[in-house]
Amino acid sequence: MITLVDTTVWSMIFRRRTADLNPVENTAATALKRLIQANSAALLGVVRQELLSGMREPIQFERLRLLLSSFPDVTIVAADHEEAAAIHNACRARGVAGNSVDFLICAVSIRRSWPIFTLDRDFVGYASCVPIRRYAMDSP
Repeated sequence: MITLVDTTVWSMIFRRRTADLNPVENTAATALKRLIQANSAALLGVVRQELLSGMREPIQFERLRLLLSSFPDVTIVAADHEEAAAIHNACRARGVAGNSVDFLICAVSIRRSWPIFTLDRDFVGYASCVPIRRYAMDSP
């Protein structure tokens, strides 16, 4: 099964040292490695952009760009953006704030029936407004 991986998880594995991870993050890193090995980890272009943004050194940027180059971007269509806007509106109506990238992740997840692998607690709030599924790290 394809799993849509959020910036928080990619960042943890590609931008942080393993020694700096807490036990939950270590479990998440292991789960992401399992998804990668199964060719089941999906990456959005806007998530790629978030990951590459803020790299201090050009050599760090290039190293990460090369690592991410083996993951093709999920093709986004107009209906995904329209669904993201509808999710924004649904969340706002219930007092749940978010950002465009997160709402696009939710839209892609819903439209393709893919779970979202994230450590971002904001997605708990989104799930109270729209039918997203979060990836369970203990999944095979």
